[in-house]
Amino acid sequence: MASLPTAAVKHTSPETMPPATAPATAQAGHAATRTAGATAADVRRVADAVRRRVLDYTLQNNGGYLSQACSSAELLATLYLRVLRLGPSTAPLVPRPFAGVPGAGNPEAFTGADYNGPRDPALDRFIFSPVHYALVLYSLLIELGRLGPDGLEAFNQDGSTVELIGAEHSPGHEVTAGSLGQALSQAGGIALARRLKGERGRVWVFMSDGELQEGQTWEAFAALAHHRIGNLGVYIDANAQQCDGAMADTMTIEPLAGRLRAFGAEVHEVDGHDSDALAAPAADFGGGDRPLAVIARTDPCRGVELMRARAPRLHYLRFKSDAELQAYAALLATLDAEARA
Repeated sequence: MASLPTAAVKHTSPETMPPATAPATAQAGHAATRTAGATAADVRRVADAVRRRVLDYTLQNNGGYLSQACSSAELLATLYLRVLRLGPSTAPLVPRPFAGVPGAGNPEAFTGADYNGPRDPALDRFIFSPVHYALVLYSLLIELGRLGPDGLEAFNQDGSTVELIGAEHSPGHEVTAGSLGQALSQAGGIALARRLKGERGRVWVFMSDGELQEGQTWEAFAALAHHRIGNLGVYIDANAQQCDGAMADTMTIEPLAGRLRAFGAEVHEVDGHDSDALAAPAADFGGGDRPLAVIARTDPCRGVELMRARAPRLHYLRFKSDAELQAYAALLATLDAEARA
């Protein structure tokens, strides 16, 4: 296979972002709490940079979960810039190697939650459920200064915590969430415990719509409603795709909004690429007695129109020919040039 074009790459970073967008920094240059006054334009710049970085790594590895970056970039950027109340990262900018599974006999074990800041009664907790989106989250953490620009050098290598499929030790991850559909149940327990302890911080969960084909997800929503868990919010990347193709063809979950309301959730259905619409449901959330569910309708080819030719099989992109790889490489060069302009 021919080598990739060597166009200069300059991804958007905290150093190149305007002052209103660049995160405040804490000791050792780590990002501090959510960006005060972040706007939809700020989110758009970060989301575009995330897509470029994921496309870059997809090219380097001859494959990757690119459609997930296309659909969720604005959603995750909005969460970190405009919704989550997080403290400064307490993790190293270069991720630590795997230290073994958690357990009483392993004091060296750690989770990746420290990239989201310290645990504090007043701060939020973030639970990342669709762990095959891991590269999207790592790329976002880099753009926000929570992970170093060299943080992906060990991506998908043996002994690294920067895994292709994230786990509890991966940057930005607090729990091991696969098989898909398990994270919401774990988050519900965390939210209930926080309420019992009188903590003001909320619990947020990011999910993919394919996880709503899992029975455990619906059991979790039923339990959240029964226990009146009003400090837990869920954002769902409803990109209408799963590993076997279109959701509507494999097993529909619609009418999703109606089903979630029937299970006791407060439901909002929004454009998943509109940051203002995404942020609005979270503005005053946290004082009620129902879980929040935000259905973000998204486009799995947003920003990478070349992928539409592969529909409906968009789950994992692996290049079928040198010509196809070169077409995607040319797109990246164009996107990078536009970002520098």
